Amino acid sequence: MTDSVKTNTQSEETPSVLPTKNLGIRKNGKQWKEIKEPKRINGLGTKTAWAQREKKRQDLALLKAEQKLLQEEKQEATKARIDRIKQKREEKEEKERYARLSEKMHKKRVERLKRREKRNKLLKER
Repeated sequence: MTDSVKTNTQSEETPSVLPTKNLGIRKNGKQWKEIKEPKRINGLGTKTAWAQREKKRQDLALLKAEQKLLQEEKQEATKARIDRIKQKREEKEEKERYARLSEKMHKKRVERLKRREKRNKLLKER
């Protein structure tokens, strides 16, 4: 009696052949060939290719940022040089103007004008 109980439990535990889906007759007539699943690209390592592309993009972005920084520094240096040249020209023109005035006017009066203009200039800059 114990043997019959064991056989019943064994048959219930181990499933027999799994039921397969009946696909009917194949169109090409090759029923003996096994049916293959379509290839899936998802698991073939495309993740590493994506990571590589992403890394390239990040590297390129860093490179562009560095180039932009260098270009800005170069532009600032050029602008500073141009400003210095303009300032020197203005100072030279001002000296020439005062020299022309000193030919016409007395030296002390020209000095007073200089001081007055300097005050006015400082007031305007505030």
